[in-house]
Amino acid sequence: MKKIIVTGGSGFIGSNLVKFLLKKKYFVINIDSLKYSANPYNTKSLNKNKNYVFFKLDLNKKNKIIKILKKYKPEGIFNLAAETHVDRSIDSPYNFIHSNILGTYNLLESILIYGKKIKLIHISTDEVYGDVIKGRSDEESPYKPSSPYSSSKASADHLVKAYIRTYKISAIISNCCNNYGPYQFPEKLIPKLIFNIMHNRSLPIYGKGKNSREWMHVQDHCEALLLIYLKGKLGESYNIGSGMNLKNIDIAKKLLQIAKNKSSKISKKVKIKFVKDRPGHDIRYALNNRKIQKKLGWKAKIILHDGLLQTFNWYLNNKNFFSSISKKLHIKRIGLKV
Repeated sequence: MKKIIVTGGSGFIGSNLVKFLLKKKYFVINIDSLKYSANPYNTKSLNKNKNYVFFKLDLNKKNKIIKILKKYKPEGIFNLAAETHVDRSIDSPYNFIHSNILGTYNLLESILIYGKKIKLIHISTDEVYGDVIKGRSDEESPYKPSSPYSSSKASADHLVKAYIRTYKISAIISNCCNNYGPYQFPEKLIPKLIFNIMHNRSLPIYGKGKNSREWMHVQDHCEALLLIYLKGKLGESYNIGSGMNLKNIDIAKKLLQIAKNKSSKISKKVKIKFVKDRPGHDIRYALNNRKIQKKLGWKAKIILHDGLLQTFNWYLNNKNFFSSISKKLHIKRIGLKV
């Protein structure tokens, strides 16, 4: 059985990817430091799976990472270990530098010291391209990060590119648009809005809600990542986009409509509330994904309405997820220290 490491495998995308890989008959080693957005609940169902093992570990513990590599001899690594919430990066940039830049550096060094060929899929974000007012960013577009978060991810991407060229490591970079789906920590927009609807609270929208994002269900992302791992060209980058852009205000309206379709007893408190905008808030992200479509034959399958309905239902039917993170969840607004 082929062995794969997933770093950050207890987070949102990571836990979905771990389960996806297990279904594809891989042995999965999950390495996660279990910081605020990671959650043991996400992988609780896997604890007795003989093809799954978990290590609570920071990527900066290089010697321990090397021991895991020597013991399990994985053929590949999906690097999802990262701090990801932009507002938190505004409040505390250091945590993002430590996890996203230094963590990636130490993972790359661990691979070099281990000395055997391992294929690394380094998962990044569309935010590294910055504002895209018109058109779409392709893989050759310049990086223009705006926040400490996107800057830390851009730095990590450049490190991976440098190790590919200088040290000849086997790696591919992917840049994906905004994900949504099960197990997402509710400081991100969609689970935050669903959480507030379920708890009869107002729906906070930054500025006037005109900021546009490209949305993809996490299941589509997992399928794209495995395809890149199996068929992607080493040393290349691939944008993973859905082509489905929507403004934040329209996401809120769609979720409100889904809630109203399910119940006529929605509290009057559940309404859109415009709040002070995030400092440096990018207006629009949009990816050109022709490369992955033409070269690998991949295209997102889940349309936005169906994905939002599925996601809403999942949170309704898995209320224990919210209770499992209640002590970590910030109800008070963050990201306003500047």
